[in-house]
Amino acid sequence: MMSSDPAVVADGLRKHYGARKALDGFDLVVPQGTVCGLLGPNGAGKSTSVRILATLLRFDGGQARVAGYDVVRQAGLVRSRIGLVGQHPALDEVLSGSQNLIMFGRLFHLSPRAATRRAAELLDQFDLADTGDKPVKAYSGGMRRRLDLAASMILSPAVLFLDEPTVGLDPRGRNEVWQAVRNLVAMGTTMLLTTQYLDEADQLANRINVIDAGKVIAEGTPNELKSRIGGDRIEFVVHGRFQIAAAAAAVARLGTADPVLDLDTRQVSLPVADKASALSAAVRALDEAGIQFDDLMLRRPTLDEVFLHLTSHAEQVVTA
Repeated sequence: MMSSDPAVVADGLRKHYGARKALDGFDLVVPQGTVCGLLGPNGAGKSTSVRILATLLRFDGGQARVAGYDVVRQAGLVRSRIGLVGQHPALDEVLSGSQNLIMFGRLFHLSPRAATRRAAELLDQFDLADTGDKPVKAYSGGMRRRLDLAASMILSPAVLFLDEPTVGLDPRGRNEVWQAVRNLVAMGTTMLLTTQYLDEADQLANRINVIDAGKVIAEGTPNELKSRIGGDRIEFVVHGRFQIAAAAAAVARLGTADPVLDLDTRQVSLPVADKASALSAAVRALDEAGIQFDDLMLRRPTLDEVFLHLTSHAEQVVTA
């Protein structure tokens, strides 16, 4: 039975490289059976925090527990309960998919029979059974990543660290990995995901922590973070550039703040509270004012906009 204790806890983690600070009071709580997205600019401390939590790097201050165990005093117990998928697949391309998984099983001290049985189970689980006898060099990028995920699941870890798992993949490969991740979470695996793709975090993460300069500067669900920079917006493009000021004046009363105008694109953006009524009201207001428009839409801020808003002050930080 799953306990209510968090799967991952970091409290005030600090890591210095000489005078430079890679982590400066890093805090994190990841509930069991969830995906936590860790986002931040290059050098913010994402990879450093993952390496610390995976017991691969010592830290200078604070404390951390993973799967209920202290990452320093009980590092062996932590390692027995985690999996790690790095940015590059850790596979032998000459061996087949099945042979790779059997090799990993033997490295985890499974008997030859148990390793073979586990390899067959994982190939089936990750929809690779039909290609298990093929050499990995013949696999697509998405297939390699799924096989890499399968290798990390040899011992069914409670916590899985994913460090930019879809970097370099095409859209089809990314979708294959996303589905594999969703399947693992549905089975109870907890995941800490670092990614440079904001839409990936939006698709997969239950909660997102934004890290900058070695500390978490914002956290919440994707929708909560998006609401921090204004919620829903009506955006429209006027037909003629000379109409943009009149168009902004026509809809201004419908917004929760002043319209934002972009003369180059002829676009007006208006933050609104009641999206359904505001959209229809905007259409009526533009029509009554005789304003022609080429496009009109209702949208929410993207995570890319949230990310830029939260980290726009960043200049240069320690390489993670």
